[in-house]
Amino acid sequence: MGFDPWDAAFVADPYPAYRELRERGRAIWWEATGQWLVPHYADVSALLRDRRLGRTYLHRFTHEEFGRQAPPPEHEPFHLLNNNGLLDLEDPAHARVRRLVAKAFTPRTVERLVPAVQRMAGELVARLLADGGGDLLATVAEPLPVAVIAELLGVPESDRGLLRPWSADICGMFELRPDEETARRAVRASIDFSAYLRELIAERRTRPGEDLVSGLIAAHDDEGRLSEQEMISTCVLLLNAGHEATVNTTVNGWWALLRNPDQLAALRAGHDAEKLSTAVDELMRYDTPLQMFERWVLDDIRVGDTDIPRGAEVALLFGSANRDPARFEDPDRLDLARADNPHLTFGAGIHYCLGAPLARRELEASFGALLAEGVPPLRLVEEPQWQDGYVIRGLKRLLVEF
Repeated sequence: MGFDPWDAAFVADPYPAYRELRERGRAIWWEATGQWLVPHYADVSALLRDRRLGRTYLHRFTHEEFGRQAPPPEHEPFHLLNNNGLLDLEDPAHARVRRLVAKAFTPRTVERLVPAVQRMAGELVARLLADGGGDLLATVAEPLPVAVIAELLGVPESDRGLLRPWSADICGMFELRPDEETARRAVRASIDFSAYLRELIAERRTRPGEDLVSGLIAAHDDEGRLSEQEMISTCVLLLNAGHEATVNTTVNGWWALLRNPDQLAALRAGHDAEKLSTAVDELMRYDTPLQMFERWVLDDIRVGDTDIPRGAEVALLFGSANRDPARFEDPDRLDLARADNPHLTFGAGIHYCLGAPLARRELEASFGALLAEGVPPLRLVEEPQWQDGYVIRGLKRLLVEF
């Protein structure tokens, strides 16, 4: 079976196909989407840091100059939201926005959230335990990051149910060749989420608090402040990127643990904060939630023996890079004690995930709560199925019992 993101069997286990791609070369042309696939760790790591590539090209070229077609006008609300977020900005705009966001989203902000994160994780696990089990995704994995981001942004508890559907609809556009219905849902969610955040920002301007929205409003330097659109895009990105990655790392990680009972038993036998942190990193490497990261070639590059011209698009295969035997010893083995583990799950370069410290804290809290003393071991109830998406890859549900 070859590389085929629309094939259910490939999505369920893409790693044999990645092995084949790595054997074929360092850059492989893929006709289906007109992209160059880059499967090796060293190349993915280098290209993430290479300023000859970008998440966008519009800071240097028009669509016409770059040989690309402009998106349909009816998709504009999605692109306005997406293009002003840190993930799709390039310097100098990226450096300015990231600098200002970092003034509000500090390590201290994350540490202040930790007690609430641990409390929420404990409450969710207690609910699962009281029910004797259930869907780990719906009961623990999904509610925790939504609650944490809502707490961070200062979203009232009564409104938190709005966030997950908006996030899911917007993230549908990051899959390969999204259809028109997916685009329609993403546009609607972009409009509704943006309107909600405008109201929240207006309220915080008059009544600031200790939440991130208040911090983003106050953040300034010699170059000025964030625009309202930049604040909105930042908040949406924090939810989308943080939520999707954390949810899928949790359920993919537990699915990996349940298939590797020796590793799970060793982790249950005794874990401190450092051991748990090392285990979480390995789970992120072993089954990466974000499988592909796309970038545009702004100036001609060469990958191995392949010349890739300006105007092309490369697909950096995180899932393949994180299983590359040239970088990781015995990469297809889950090793929760793996010390040398520079995985690329959070990216690298200027687009390294700003929310990585918070995501780690959430994952450590949820895994820690399920592994805590007095919580019985989990057992799988049914073989899980994978969602249709490939770029953001995760299970539909994970039914477990104690």
